[in-house]
Amino acid sequence: MSIDSSTASPMVHPVWEVKRLSSALGAEIRGIDLAAATVADAAAIEQLLLQHHVLFFPGQQLSVDEHVAFGRHFGPLEGHPNIKNPFTQHPELLELAASHGGVADEWHTDLTFQAEPALLSVLKMVRCPPLGGDTMWANLHAAYDELSAPMRALCDGLSALHDAHPHNRPDKMAVHPVVRIHPKTGRRALYVNEHFTRRIVEMTATESDMLLAYLTKWVAQPRFTVRYRWTEGTIAMWDNRCTQHFVLNDFSGERIIQRVTVMGDKPAGSPPMWPPCVRPGAPTAAGRLDRQLQGFLNAKAKAA
Repeated sequence: MSIDSSTASPMVHPVWEVKRLSSALGAEIRGIDLAAATVADAAAIEQLLLQHHVLFFPGQQLSVDEHVAFGRHFGPLEGHPNIKNPFTQHPELLELAASHGGVADEWHTDLTFQAEPALLSVLKMVRCPPLGGDTMWANLHAAYDELSAPMRALCDGLSALHDAHPHNRPDKMAVHPVVRIHPKTGRRALYVNEHFTRRIVEMTATESDMLLAYLTKWVAQPRFTVRYRWTEGTIAMWDNRCTQHFVLNDFSGERIIQRVTVMGDKPAGSPPMWPPCVRPGAPTAAGRLDRQLQGFLNAKAKAA
């Protein structure tokens, strides 16, 4: 095996070839047939995922049913709450085709607008162009660790509002810690993204814009990332608790992926150090910047 023996899990099968793809994250796994994966295989894969954060299994060619069955090894599955499949109808599988607008060319973690965002994602590359259409992943643990101590302390005390505006559902919202603590490893991760994160709750809208612009640019630095060139049939699997991803929209022709999503858990982090920041008093023109946050807080208070 090609992984460091000091960090390798004893559960990993001895005939698997595990090749690291970058210093930040990512490994390619060969020597396993995912269609025949056992419970023990799934446990070993989960250990590798905790180590590498995103895994790639070339040459698998799983059917839809085999893909879904493999995903179920890691927990209950959920379909996408806002996007319908253009071709393959399956309640537990999301399909995205470039010809139907399915190019996720903004950095994001899956479904962070939900109270319990996606835990793991398992993607099959059904059809890919001969050149272009690569996907990049970022290591959110590394992004947090390399912030300065004052910036880490600030982010540890903040929360952020996420919504599904990119899916034309801005009414679907959730608030999560800006720094998420991984439930399996205890490591902290910078948990904001340019696609779904709208607002730092404890800051004014203008302060939030400045901080989010900095943090989302920081996460995307090349040293925190891995870039993967696809071949048809490859299965990719990533941990949404500590990664973001981005599709390079540099190709022509069709690109089709199918994905199953393991249902999530509620992100945990340090409690906010300050109350939500919204403008007091009567509505004003500038108050529009606070309306979404105020609406979310009002709905939460009413539900409570």
